[in-house]
Amino acid sequence: MKLRFPSGRRARHAVLILIDLVSLVVAIALVFGIYPSSAMRLTTQTKVIHGAILMGCIFLMRLLFRVYSQSWRYANESAYLLFIFADTLGGGLYFLISNTFMVWKISAIHTLAVVAMSLIFTLTLRFLYQWRRAVDRSPFKISKLKDKNSKLIDGPLQTRIAIVGASEMGIQLARELLSDKNAKYLPVCFLDNHPGKIGNFILNLRVYPEDESIALTAQKMNVDTFVITIPDKDAEFLQKLFVFYKQFGRNVLIYDFPADRLLDDGQSKTIREINIEDLLPRKKISNLGHNKGEYYKGQTILVTGAGGSIGSELCRQLLVMEPDTLVLLDIYENSVYDLQNELNARKSSVKVRVEIASVRDKNKIDEVMDRYKPSFVFHAAAHKHVPLMEHNPEEAIKNNVFGTYNLVTSAEEHGVKRFILISTDKAVNPTNIMGASKRLCEMIVQSRKDSQTAFVAVRFGNVLNSNGSVIPLFLNQIKAGGPVTVTDKRIVRYFMMISEAAQLVLQTGCRAEKGDIYVLNMGSQVKILDLAENLIRLSGYIPYKEIDIQEIGLRPGEKLYEEILVDKTSQLQTDDQRIFIERESGLSREEVQEKLNLLKDALSSKAKDALVEAVKKAVPTYHDAEEVNKEAIRQEEEKTQPKEALKEDA
Repeated sequence: MKLRFPSGRRARHAVLILIDLVSLVVAIALVFGIYPSSAMRLTTQTKVIHGAILMGCIFLMRLLFRVYSQSWRYANESAYLLFIFADTLGGGLYFLISNTFMVWKISAIHTLAVVAMSLIFTLTLRFLYQWRRAVDRSPFKISKLKDKNSKLIDGPLQTRIAIVGASEMGIQLARELLSDKNAKYLPVCFLDNHPGKIGNFILNLRVYPEDESIALTAQKMNVDTFVITIPDKDAEFLQKLFVFYKQFGRNVLIYDFPADRLLDDGQSKTIREINIEDLLPRKKISNLGHNKGEYYKGQTILVTGAGGSIGSELCRQLLVMEPDTLVLLDIYENSVYDLQNELNARKSSVKVRVEIASVRDKNKIDEVMDRYKPSFVFHAAAHKHVPLMEHNPEEAIKNNVFGTYNLVTSAEEHGVKRFILISTDKAVNPTNIMGASKRLCEMIVQSRKDSQTAFVAVRFGNVLNSNGSVIPLFLNQIKAGGPVTVTDKRIVRYFMMISEAAQLVLQTGCRAEKGDIYVLNMGSQVKILDLAENLIRLSGYIPYKEIDIQEIGLRPGEKLYEEILVDKTSQLQTDDQRIFIERESGLSREEVQEKLNLLKDALSSKAKDALVEAVKKAVPTYHDAEEVNKEAIRQEEEKTQPKEALKEDA
């Protein structure tokens, strides 16, 4: 028959106190009644009085130190030390009372003997309780899994895991899982490369070497999954670990916070899939400023392109900051309709309004501005696909350039407090129409330094998993069985998460000064080839064997390497090391207007070649993609060529 302890917290405390009381009575009886001492001369009544005082002192200290508030199911060294400290002080208090107020006294040795014996009894019972729970979850229990798809006799479906890293984090994970019989995962061993740990047992789990014998270890221990536990993980190191363990044909997970965690919102670590974001060669942006919530609170905010990747994430994060009204403007009704439903489902007090409109329509934009009178405008609406805009340059100019001009003009006319343009690294020394159009947008914003409205731009690289990004394309190709196609195996790009991009935009909206272009320190560029290989591995396949990767050639207007600064000498570091400013003098309103007139004339001609030439003339930093790529390849080859020492005859 299985013993069942009371389930209530108070009931469990009562049972513990009762057990401890019995242990203490036994200890006092043994010391006072059997062990030779001056206590032998005491009467039974006096012994009872001394025993009662001793028990009172000990239990008083246990209550003061909240010993019974500890969860002994998860108790660690600190809990046991606290117990010992409380009992020692209780014994000391009793000894002080006995030698000060009592006629018959008990020696310090015998007081210590009672405390020690009581601790042995009570702590042993707690150790046995924890051991019993550990045995129930032990991989060596008789009722262990018969195969990796079975389940424990009295438990749920189990996944047998090997914990990579016998560090504090790995031990913490093992302790949590072993103490929870309903846990999904069952740790069966540790894997570590520390010579002092290999061969030892931690929490009854053996530490195996992290070497070529892992395949044999995984087979021997019937391991389903490797779980990586590394504190302060470095993306490059994590990638090496992932590739190393993936070769053994098991699932590879990580013990970490959720992948998109940005704020200190109380989320705890969990065992989860490794995401492509984890493998980016830089630290993720988190907590870009706690003050911005108050900055946007109670305001009316307009977001253009609200149904897109960046626009929708801006709206999600803004909703948490409790503006008065959030206006979602987009020309594509389906995506913004879905976003409206999502935001309304959160039961927020924020008024969410939807406006279906094109930024090309100045009259409609004026109507929206006049109706809502926004304090902030986040302009995310734009055509962004490079090859499509190469084929349709007039659409890029109409939508991106003149759409931005309409919004900027209307925002200025209606007294908008701040206007934040979402730009791109493709605007820097552009080699395509899309990039050039965004550079023109930056020029428009920079020309309004004399305005009452603070106009700024935020520039960042490619956004992972955004609409039209390379990630969904690769995933679809992998799902179809391959091949995965890359335009050029040498191509590299800056990458960031959607949530990070939105954080950057909101932070600059708080701090921006007129005419500034804010840029995120995005770390190193990522090879698209590496991205494709990692996605194939994350999908459970082996690159080039199970899923092939093919090179199909650069697309029109595409360059091998992107940049984030037009003029590297104008870089200015902010007080936040993750954000810096490209501070340019910018053009005047008149100079920008001349460029716009040039584009208008080219649009009127309806000749694409004339429009492209006009764009090149309007954007002096525009370069031919083929020439830029040739120069980039030449410079890269010079860097990789071995430097030979030149020998000259005297």
